[in-house]
Amino acid sequence: MATPSRTLRAITLCAAAVLAGCALQPPPKPDEIRAEALPNVHVPAHWNVATVAGAPVGNGWLATLGDPRLDALVREALAYNADLRMASARVEQAAAYAKAAGAAIYPAVNLLAHGGGKLGGDNSGINGGGLFASWELDLWGRVRAQRAAGAAQYEATALDAEYARQSLAAMVAKSWMLAIEARLLRGNAADVVRASEQTLGLARERLRVGIGDEYDVSLADASLYTARDAERQLALGETEARRALEALLGRFPAAEIEIATALPRIPGPIPAGLPSELLERRPDVIAAERRIAAAFHNVEEAKAARLPKIALTAGVTAMSSNLFVLQDHNNPVMSLGANLAFPIFNGYALQAQVEIRTAEQALAVADYGRIGLRAFGEVETAMSAIAAADDRGAILQGSLATTSRSLELAQTRYRVGSGDLRGVLRENASVYGARAALVQVQADQLVQRVNLLLALGGRFDAQPPVAQGTLDGTATPGLAQVAADSTVLPTKAGVEQ
Repeated sequence: MATPSRTLRAITLCAAAVLAGCALQPPPKPDEIRAEALPNVHVPAHWNVATVAGAPVGNGWLATLGDPRLDALVREALAYNADLRMASARVEQAAAYAKAAGAAIYPAVNLLAHGGGKLGGDNSGINGGGLFASWELDLWGRVRAQRAAGAAQYEATALDAEYARQSLAAMVAKSWMLAIEARLLRGNAADVVRASEQTLGLARERLRVGIGDEYDVSLADASLYTARDAERQLALGETEARRALEALLGRFPAAEIEIATALPRIPGPIPAGLPSELLERRPDVIAAERRIAAAFHNVEEAKAARLPKIALTAGVTAMSSNLFVLQDHNNPVMSLGANLAFPIFNGYALQAQVEIRTAEQALAVADYGRIGLRAFGEVETAMSAIAAADDRGAILQGSLATTSRSLELAQTRYRVGSGDLRGVLRENASVYGARAALVQVQADQLVQRVNLLLALGGRFDAQPPVAQGTLDGTATPGLAQVAADSTVLPTKAGVEQ
């Protein structure tokens, strides 16, 4: 007669053999996903805009701007931004869900105990306890599919957090550029006010000496009021730009942050890589791919849930009583067995779950296509914007030189009496309008550069790309930290200096 230990060993070996024969089905491969999600997209061999470099996309774009104050602000935002802290918390939550999803792959062991005498407990007088174990044989891969889905969803959440981290760095950089632009535009408006005051003074002086008239004075006075109104509006814009930057840093929006007096230099051409590499590099696209894997495993789990469930059980119990004699005096008592659960009819609920999970997988594939198309569109849009800004910059440089010369001539003619004030005011507006437009274009060149670097999947730091992890149910080390930056932050005073 076989002993319980031998029986348990035999059942375990049989279960292991069955599990080895029921390997988990792999999720769709990236090429298969792209063919289904982007059926009408023909990826070109090169980007359409020829002003970018074809070298592979590199990391560490923040350092290329050469602004230590911006570096410090990005580190501050990574530490204190509320949205990024939420993304980090979601990663921790997903890691816990993944751990819970894989718990059923292991045996469950529980300890139960009971005590009671004549005057206590439930008055049964029975004392004892037992150690009970159960283990579901994952014959059809239901539990393994559940664990794999949790792991894939965890990876997707971690990659979403990494993309949020990269996006935050880009947002801080763009907000820094826009705040500098607002400061420069306000300074330009202040120059307009001073020039208008000088023009008004000249008109009054001409009137005093008898070579001017009231019309010129009134015209210059109206121009001054217009310039002061424009300066006030731009001052408000600068204040709002400062507050927007402070909000990204997690500070109180007091508009007190110090802003640089000049825009950073524009680095050389951007290495853009190849269009065919984009979907393999961007964290948000890879996260969409992992969500498809999670949905695929959810479908497999729903299919396996329609099949029988077999579980092994074992227990050791010991009982005693102070009130009556138990029939079986042998303690402890060991037991070994198995149970079977076979769903026969449940109102098509299990089949409905399969259909729901299948629809969710189709939705995940469609979402991948949406994100992939958005990625291609963001790259091409940023490239076109950079090319247009470069062309406009050259045009505005020439325009500024020409209008500055025209202003000098108009002022000279007005002083000697051969020209009128309207020509001076017109040329004055042209000069400062060209200056403002040039500042806006230069800021836009930097902003669109950051947009392109983010769209290409380039990292602001020089760290290697985030690992995608594994699907064996174990949390990949380091993924839970993708939304955190361990860099020691300088003091706020140091940041603003």
